[in-house]
Amino acid sequence: MAKSPEEMKAVMIAGLRDKTGKSLEEWLKILRSSKLSRHKEFMNLLKKEHGLTHGFANMIALQALASDSHSATDTDALVDAQYAGSRSGLRPIYDAVLAAVRKFGKDVEVSPKKAYVSLRRSKQFAIIQPSTATRVDVGINLKGIAPGGRLEASGSFNAMVSHRVRLEQPGAVDKELVGWLRQAYDAS
Repeated sequence: MAKSPEEMKAVMIAGLRDKTGKSLEEWLKILRSSKLSRHKEFMNLLKKEHGLTHGFANMIALQALASDSHSATDTDALVDAQYAGSRSGLRPIYDAVLAAVRKFGKDVEVSPKKAYVSLRRSKQFAIIQPSTATRVDVGINLKGIAPGGRLEASGSFNAMVSHRVRLEQPGAVDKELVGWLRQAYDAS
């Protein structure tokens, strides 16, 4: 049975010294002393200069930034920050996607990160991300489904999903989009 994200992270942290030679606190000290401040910078440092795998580097970078839902103290604040300022007009789109997905079942997990919200069941099936000041992108895991029309291949958008749908208004959260999300949910 798949472990929850919290359980997987705990296992990674517990094995960090054995796998990498340093504890989480030691890695965090390295990042703090580096004077870097961005996730990608942390990832590059940990992977290129210290030889960490992508998974360990990502987990440590997220811990350093307190930007995943398992290390941030206020997950509502993560979502509020995503839809602040010039992106505040996009919040109704996020709310419409979330309302539709919550109808799938009580097992839908909403896991805010710094830049997007992960939607999970036993594994991630979609993400919601305010990508520009005028657009929310919904990434969907639909393995084996050919892209077409507004269901695009994810491309460089996000490697954790197979497809992307661009939304510029709440009305774009329609039966077609909800159908794709439901299909991804059912497969997760």
